Amino acid sequence: MPRQTLRIIDANCNRIGEGLRFLEDIARFILNDAQLSHRLKVTRHDLIHSLSKLGVDAISARDSEGDIGQSIKSIGQHHDLTSLTTANAKRVEEALRVIEELAKLPDISATLSAHQFEQARFTLYSLERELLSKLLRQAKLKLITGLYVIIDTQVVSHENILDAARKIVRSGANVLQLRDKLANRSALLKISQSLAGLCRKAGCLFIVNDHLDIAIAANADGLHVGQEDLPLKVVRRELPIDKIVGVSARTLAEAQKAQADGADYVAVGSIFLSPTKREAEVVGLERLKQIKQAISLPVVAIGGINKENIGQVMISGAAAAAVVSAVLSETNIEKATRQLVMQLEK
Repeated sequence: MPRQTLRIIDANCNRIGEGLRFLEDIARFILNDAQLSHRLKVTRHDLIHSLSKLGVDAISARDSEGDIGQSIKSIGQHHDLTSLTTANAKRVEEALRVIEELAKLPDISATLSAHQFEQARFTLYSLERELLSKLLRQAKLKLITGLYVIIDTQVVSHENILDAARKIVRSGANVLQLRDKLANRSALLKISQSLAGLCRKAGCLFIVNDHLDIAIAANADGLHVGQEDLPLKVVRRELPIDKIVGVSARTLAEAQKAQADGADYVAVGSIFLSPTKREAEVVGLERLKQIKQAISLPVVAIGGINKENIGQVMISGAAAAAVVSAVLSETNIEKATRQLVMQLEK
């Protein structure tokens, strides 16, 4: 096998190992994602094992001192983990393609399989998307805490939505969700776009309930779905990778399935008797505790939460408390919101 060809393979073998190690560490230490970290580790080990079939020949051909690449300056700068992750993924993908092409040569094909490196490249495309998706959503997930207000159009009229939303985000809510089962699509999109802009300026998350198309068109921060809505896997496939998805769960099994299917947070309820959904099953604080202990996702408590019981909800392990009537049914929305936020901060 020509020495110069071995040098190319050796250089790209190093790129693959180094790049995959970086991606693996992002999954392990930044995202704390054991499954993704393991998949990257297995990919790295499998590729290095295949490349080791060349024995010492590739290393023997190495000439670090004489490599003109040392004098070539790097192009582009990376200022955050997302751009670094993209750069390292591309580095590995390019290296895989180089070895894939070289493995088609007669004197190399007996040792290395071009098909294996092709498959590894396509596997990494998927892993890169998943890794970037989780990194991009991480900042949003940090806001799933404190007060989560649901603007339900069965409680507040359409003409008062924006005014109510301004008061809510100004008073310290971290998340605002629009739940509208009545408006036509055109009206719903218009109000969603206005709320998305308002929340973006305030540093508050904006979530659309149920309507995937509206969430995408309005550039909302995410979507919230119930058990009878679109399947989570369909939602995740259609939403841009930086959008978060919340799922309603009444049981431990539903919460665990939501986590397995890729939810970013789970809303558990109804914790108490809900004045806006009187038909909802009351699952209580014990169910909230049970689910919190069983899953690693942020848990949002919902249903009948008010200033008298919100403390119990947070003590039971909720990351955030979702309210409707406790804010929207009050005469002074700003005061009601601030009181709840102050209690949560305690």
